[in-house]
Amino acid sequence: MQESQYLHGNEQFIDKFRELPLFGSLERGFLKKLIEMCKIRKFDAGEIITAEGGKDFWIYIIISGEVAVSKQGEEIVRLRRVGDLFGELAMIDGETRSATVRAASETVCLAIDAYFLDSVKPADRNAIYAVMYRLFAELLSGRLRASNEELVAARKEIERLKKW
Repeated sequence: MQESQYLHGNEQFIDKFRELPLFGSLERGFLKKLIEMCKIRKFDAGEIITAEGGKDFWIYIIISGEVAVSKQGEEIVRLRRVGDLFGELAMIDGETRSATVRAASETVCLAIDAYFLDSVKPADRNAIYAVMYRLFAELLSGRLRASNEELVAARKEIERLKKW
């Protein structure tokens, strides 16, 4: 992995952040605070970004490339769109990583250090948490809907096979 320094004072990234679907509607001041908690990380194909059962507090947003997400060694999804997010559950529940994420190709991510929030002023921290949790809720509701559709399809297939 190659990694930048924290992006403190790097206002050039604000406009780039706004291009990401996740952050397009956020205020400039909020984005400036968020940038201070970020690094750019580049991963080679095959490199593990997060390991199932591991403990860290980084949230990743894909800038380029593709990642494969696996649970107990079984690939469950690939993320490849600019702005796709992973690693958010560790920030939400503080638990260990629920899945392994591996770079499927050379991948560049914006890495947000959720642990860094502890050093932010309480008023700013609360505002950041509020916005991040809203974004996570939107993201997770979409994933839950997709999982529900897959579950229904799998149950129908099981019933079809039982009758066969």
